[in-house]
Amino acid sequence: MKHILLYFSFAVSAPLFAQTVICIKVDGSINPSSAEFIHRGILKATQEKAECLIIHLNTPGGLLKSTRVIVGDILESPVPVVVYVSPGGAHAGSAGVFITLAAHIAAMTPGTNIGAAHPVDLLGGRDTVMNEKATNDAAAFIRTIAEKRKRNWQWAEDAVRKSLSVTESQALEKNVIDLVATNSRELLVQIDKRIVEVNSGTKTLQTKNASIKWIEMGTSEKILDLLSDPNVAYILMLLGLYGLMFELYNPGSILPGIVGVICMILAFYSMHTLPVNYAGVALIVFAIILFLLEIKIASHGVLAIGGIISLMLGSMMLIRSDSTIEFVRISWSVIISSTIITSFFFLFVIGIGLKAQRAKPVTGIEGLTNEIGESLETLDPSGKVWVHGEVWGAESIGGKIEKGEKVRITGVENLKLHVDHFIS
Repeated sequence: MKHILLYFSFAVSAPLFAQTVICIKVDGSINPSSAEFIHRGILKATQEKAECLIIHLNTPGGLLKSTRVIVGDILESPVPVVVYVSPGGAHAGSAGVFITLAAHIAAMTPGTNIGAAHPVDLLGGRDTVMNEKATNDAAAFIRTIAEKRKRNWQWAEDAVRKSLSVTESQALEKNVIDLVATNSRELLVQIDKRIVEVNSGTKTLQTKNASIKWIEMGTSEKILDLLSDPNVAYILMLLGLYGLMFELYNPGSILPGIVGVICMILAFYSMHTLPVNYAGVALIVFAIILFLLEIKIASHGVLAIGGIISLMLGSMMLIRSDSTIEFVRISWSVIISSTIITSFFFLFVIGIGLKAQRAKPVTGIEGLTNEIGESLETLDPSGKVWVHGEVWGAESIGGKIEKGEKVRITGVENLKLHVDHFIS
């Protein structure tokens, strides 16, 4: 009887200690890789019947399209999703506000903040009508999310329209988030016994003694995350152009062509995930053409200046934001350094190479043309001459040449020099 009671007691208490919580970390911009990673985390939590999925979030923002995908996955998730803005010093900016508000439970750690981070274009403003449309769309989107989660929709809308930002204590006071927790274990204790509404109904969380299982980004997701960086896409495109141009001017080099094609393919893949302005791409390609023309045409620097201006403008325009909440742009330091390096590469490195190709040969048979020699015997019309410390058979094309007379080589045919009288 005693053994039966012990078995029954273990069977009843075992589920309390068998609970699992899935944790993932999103640290960086919101992009297709982030969306795929969160989607995989939700699937993993569902398959393992986890109590919840905790997303440790630290982001300046990202792409609107990816944000919508993530919000949709969270709202439709069959398991509770907890968005935890952490660690200390972390920020849920721009797109991160939408993701945090969409969570079943929103939490922050001390020393963090949440709010919009609206980037402006590199010229300092936006088209008024398009800006108003994008802002209205984003405001309606975030208000819908806040109302569904019964959070402060007024602050959420102001975060989009007025770019408001608050600390974790202010966010808790304004009903933007549900709680503040110092660490993951404290978070699990605080959300224990909470009743949340998921897509399949209501669920009471049992997280106090739950074990934490971390899921890391896969290799493909890490590569996609890297390629989704606009700075990386920009550099890959320039490297691709360098490689292809070098291969075209030096056919048979092979390696620059291979590297160029690979970089261009990766650049196009990156641009597929980014809001690319193809007018910017056209300006960058036009800049490369101007640099090449500067090498071949004596424009006194006009083409080079045009190329530098075109490259700068194209780089500034390359990434365009489809919405005011998006935080995607190329770093100014990358633009300036790339412009300087590209200008130097084409105007000096390739220019020197092309000048060397056009230079008069100084060695071999071709290098003998216009050189000065001395006749070793009378040329009437043939004989021997002394050139570059060597004895050559020669034929006079300007009449008889006396022995010891200076001669000028006018050409070479079948290892025989054509010479003429040298007139100083």
